[in-house]
Amino acid sequence: MRRPRTGVLGLFGYLDTATDAIHRLRAAGYELTVYSPTPRHEVEEALQLPESAVRIYTLTGAFTGAAAGTALAVWTQLDWPLIVGGKEIVSLPAFSVIIFEMTILIGALATVAGLFLTARLPRIGKPEAFYHPSLSSGNFGVFAHVPAGHFDTVRTIMQDAGSEEVLVEEQ
Repeated sequence: MRRPRTGVLGLFGYLDTATDAIHRLRAAGYELTVYSPTPRHEVEEALQLPESAVRIYTLTGAFTGAAAGTALAVWTQLDWPLIVGGKEIVSLPAFSVIIFEMTILIGALATVAGLFLTARLPRIGKPEAFYHPSLSSGNFGVFAHVPAGHFDTVRTIMQDAGSEEVLVEEQ
């Protein structure tokens, strides 16, 4: 189910007032989109967001890269053996550099892919929430996705929490 594109945007100058509004609006049962000038753990905790799955992509990519690096080195040595001084043909210490490099390369590529997948990027079309230019200059924004009949209730909650400005988006 898509969130309503109508709602109320509260602009906050301070983190404490924004998190207070988030707590109050979540307690009232509203869905929120929060704008923050920098990533803040307080906002994530107030929204009760689950941990990101990007680290799973990184771990999977790293293991895949290590396996690919090992397979590449072993396959190359078995196909074109280079026997020097009676040493083993498949010698893992000699392969450690390529294994490490493939681990880092595939892990980093998987991290970027995981970031794009979990963030659902690129987003084509209209944005889901209303945006105000003052959010680019250090203000916090809390956008409550509400249908047209509940604007006054949300506006009151945001003003009581300490909002500097409250804007209504009707479409």
